Amino acid sequence: MRAADFKVNIIGLSQKSHRFDFTFGDDFFKIYGVSLLSGGQFEAEITLDKRETLIDANFRIRGAAHLVCDRSLEPFDYPMDIDRRIVFKYGEEEKELSDEIVLITREQAALDLGQYMYELITVALPMKRLHPKFKEEEIEAEEDIHLVYSSPADETKNEEDNIDPRWEKLKKLK
Repeated sequence: MRAADFKVNIIGLSQKSHRFDFTFGDDFFKIYGVSLLSGGQFEAEITLDKRETLIDANFRIRGAAHLVCDRSLEPFDYPMDIDRRIVFKYGEEEKELSDEIVLITREQAALDLGQYMYELITVALPMKRLHPKFKEEEIEAEEDIHLVYSSPADETKNEEDNIDPRWEKLKKLK
C-alpha cells in the first residue's frame, strides 16, 4: 500500500459525480501517521461531484480503530461511522478556509483523499479512550459529578419553589 493509492486525478474527471471505494488497515496508518492512531480496519466510500467552480466531496468511512484503554491499558476496537462533506473550491492559492472548505488551484492535478480520510478518523476519536466494559461506570461517575457540582442557581431555584406562603407577602414589601 502506498500514498499514491489514495490520490485521485481530478484534472481528468468529467463534470459529474464519481464514486471511489477504499478498504484499508494498519498499513494505511503507517503511511499517514501513527501518532494518534496506530491501526484499524476501515472501508471508505467517497463521492466526488465535480462542477465548474468546485468539487463537492462526501466521505463515508466505517470501521473500527484499534485503541488502548486509558484506564486498564487493554486493547479494544472502537467502532466508527463517519459521514462528512468537504468542498474543494478553485482559487488563486491552496488554503484551508475551514474544516469543510478547502481552496485548491486549477493546476492541482490530484487530491490526496488518504490524508483527508486520516484526518477525519483521528478527529472522530474520543479524547478519553475507555474500554467498553468501563462505559457504565463512566456514565455513573458523570452523574455523580453532576450531583456534586450542581450550580448555586439550581439551589436558589429549588429554594424559591419551596417558599413558605406566609413569607411571600413579606417578599412583596421589598
